[in-house]
Amino acid sequence: MLTTPTQSDDAMALASAIAAGRTSATAAMTASIAAAKADPFGAIVFLDTDLGLATAAACDRSPDPERPFLGVPTLAKDLGGPFAGIPMRAGSRTLADDPSADSDLAQRFRVSGLCLFGSTTAPEFGLALSSEPAVGPVCRNPLDPTRTAGGSSGGAAAAVASGIVAIAHATDAGGSVRVPAACCGLVGLKPSRGAMPAGPGFGNYLGGIATELTVCRSVRDTALALASFSGSARGPFPNPAMLDTGTGPLRVGMVVDFGGRYPIDPARQSAIEAAGQSLEQGGHQIIPLAWSEFDAMAETSAQVFETIVSVNLAALFGTFALDPSVAEPLTQAVIANGQALGGTTVWDRLNQSVLVSHALWQLFDRVDVVIAPMLAGPPPLLGHFPNDHGDTTAHFDRMTAMAPLASVANIAGCPAITLPFGSDAAGLPLPLQLLAPMGGDIRLLALAARLESEHRWTHRFPVAGLP
Repeated sequence: MLTTPTQSDDAMALASAIAAGRTSATAAMTASIAAAKADPFGAIVFLDTDLGLATAAACDRSPDPERPFLGVPTLAKDLGGPFAGIPMRAGSRTLADDPSADSDLAQRFRVSGLCLFGSTTAPEFGLALSSEPAVGPVCRNPLDPTRTAGGSSGGAAAAVASGIVAIAHATDAGGSVRVPAACCGLVGLKPSRGAMPAGPGFGNYLGGIATELTVCRSVRDTALALASFSGSARGPFPNPAMLDTGTGPLRVGMVVDFGGRYPIDPARQSAIEAAGQSLEQGGHQIIPLAWSEFDAMAETSAQVFETIVSVNLAALFGTFALDPSVAEPLTQAVIANGQALGGTTVWDRLNQSVLVSHALWQLFDRVDVVIAPMLAGPPPLLGHFPNDHGDTTAHFDRMTAMAPLASVANIAGCPAITLPFGSDAAGLPLPLQLLAPMGGDIRLLALAARLESEHRWTHRFPVAGLP
């Protein structure tokens, strides 16, 4: 049974119902806990029902209209953070981290009124665009359980799409917010570099390519999350100056395919064309862009991403004396690659990332926003990203082929958002991706809200506890 419109079935709707007394934080948490315990999609890796109920009860005792998500249940991703009291395993047998203190972002989650009660599935150390860690569980797409929910925030996306929660913590170093959101019919924003806090430990820093936010069921939830959690990040980058959204028409560069190397599904190509027509009817100027303008950026970004995650993982295992033999074979191979990379090679790749950023800035001299497909095709079947081998080249090539423009935003530092714009014949979402210059987050949200208002996508599952 489909629910419509989108904004009647999101985190803000649940927060409003709690504030109005039509339900309570405790009732909402009880419903989310029940849905999590019955989860058939492998979205959940850890539950603490006592923590969730205690936090919800505290919200009921002390209502505060200044806390925008007061009483809304949520889940942390099993990677990033940390969130005190929520174990962080990064989908691996090698890691056993029980944090006693919140990250700066986790503190902002709590201040906003979000109530944590568990964590969601991620691939081991976030190394895949599917969430199927060997330690389990395998995360399935609620819209088609034979397919992936994406990665590495796949469990978060599955939990939100299936209605266990209306909003969930997610991280993005190479598309890990946007790809799962795209797979599951959700909204996912990778904010501008420097917008989100990463301290005090900077454990998910990754040379500046990673950031954290949420996966949501609506653009307005995403906008509220950005407003609530961003700013005053306290290093290592300055806060990005947010661009004026303006009232006049924008120059929208439209990419309809990914070139010969990455063939695109016709339904997803048609969705981009339909979105372009919609924006043009709204007064914006559509400027066709060829994939040749992005090809080199995409290839370089994929190489830089692979280098950074490899050396980061090698350093992590060395610093904390973790045992690589306990890790998945793919993880072992990535660690070995990181150990073998020389300093000059790493430095050269970092310099290449600067050139990607500069090339994208030059493109933004001609257009204000880029719109492109988020995925080349439907979410792949489970098993598309096996972790029982050491062929890292094949693995990272599969990731690029699934979402060719995903890592460009991370390497360049620009904001990027995905949202569904219709469904294919199988009922799977047709996701768009919008990119803007640094600081263009609000501009992206405004355009995304305009596209969302056409109601071309409806959620299949209601939010647990929402009256």
